[in-house]
Amino acid sequence: MFAGSPLNRLSWLRTSHSFLNSIIASPKSRWLLFKSGNPLTSKSEGKSILAYLSTKDVGPFIGEAPHFGQGKESGLLTSEEQITATEGVRHRGSPIVFLGLHENTSSGSGALPSSDFIDADKAVSKLEGVPYFAMDVADLEMEDSAIETALKETDATKAGTTLTWLDARSVMTNANLFDGAIFAEARSMIDWNTRNKFCPGCGSRQHSLWGGWKFGCSTLMPWSDNTGRKPCPSGKGLHNFTHPRSDPVVIMLAVDETGEKILLGQNNRFKGQFYSALAGFIEPGETFEDAVKREMWEEAGVKAWDVQYHSGQPWPFPASLMCGFYARADSTQPVRVDLDNELSDARWFTREEVMSVLNHATGSYLDLAKLAEASSQLNKDVSDPPFRVPPTTAIAGVLIKDWAEGKVQFPPFALNSLKGNL
Repeated sequence: MFAGSPLNRLSWLRTSHSFLNSIIASPKSRWLLFKSGNPLTSKSEGKSILAYLSTKDVGPFIGEAPHFGQGKESGLLTSEEQITATEGVRHRGSPIVFLGLHENTSSGSGALPSSDFIDADKAVSKLEGVPYFAMDVADLEMEDSAIETALKETDATKAGTTLTWLDARSVMTNANLFDGAIFAEARSMIDWNTRNKFCPGCGSRQHSLWGGWKFGCSTLMPWSDNTGRKPCPSGKGLHNFTHPRSDPVVIMLAVDETGEKILLGQNNRFKGQFYSALAGFIEPGETFEDAVKREMWEEAGVKAWDVQYHSGQPWPFPASLMCGFYARADSTQPVRVDLDNELSDARWFTREEVMSVLNHATGSYLDLAKLAEASSQLNKDVSDPPFRVPPTTAIAGVLIKDWAEGKVQFPPFALNSLKGNL
């Protein structure tokens, strides 16, 4: 879930306001709307799924054209205003993120190079596929009632579809891989645009560039009056002090000396006998392997070695990149959770114990949005599993399942053998 983006992001065309304005006007374009990070959804067969609106539907939210390349006065940039600091600029209205193009061509080569966009309208007409955009309506100068009124005028609502805002974490319950990947990109980029309103170089207001993929300081605009101000340092080099956020996180399972046990932890926030892989953010000056060893020690008092990468997963809450690992550890040594006190419990589980949970009907079924609130009620029924683990829509569930089913092998070793650099 959330990985394997199906979109050609057309990054080389983000600087072109001609391209962005042309493709946003395409009747094929589809939009994901968010409200404070929660997506707009519709009901299908009793399940909430992402709602994709047309550009006409979102007209009340995106404002008047041009949507990109906005000059000092209403209208497109003049030739004098077209500088690096105004590439694809949007300084009026809430940020809009161009997510990419879902191409119809089997070869995936239908997108044109930037040199072909001399006439943007003609070039866009030749593109085969569906363009996707995203924006968050929470920062608009609109009352909630006005937002709901605008949604009632969408084609979807007029056709009888009910549109509702859904808790973001609930998306992974019903989303397919296509929707999950688009959602992950959209939510992470929307969150980044929402959080960064001021220039980290000088503190001035900043605005959206490159179709939502870059920020520009307002002092760099060609019409800005900077009398008495020092030049903003973001005006040098790449003009980019803040890149789109993607926070690396290590998430790992320790496998014991027999290869038949794994270490799982119970976070203080999630009770109810819910156990998962250990995890933590990578800190400055660390490799992935360093972070795995440090987190294992801080959270469970376990010394780990022989760190091996498994797979990754984007995690858009708000913008993490989960990097999954296995490591080896000694299960005969005591486990302790009193170092950083992040876990309420950590223990070794046998393959048989884990498989019994995975084979249980509700062993890996969790509503993460309600887990903390419902934690006191979990595992009360005699038919419940002895504990629960994450589903395979989360990388922790994949790490656990792949080990339990023997898809990854860990040979036993003697405890008195060399354990490498701990």
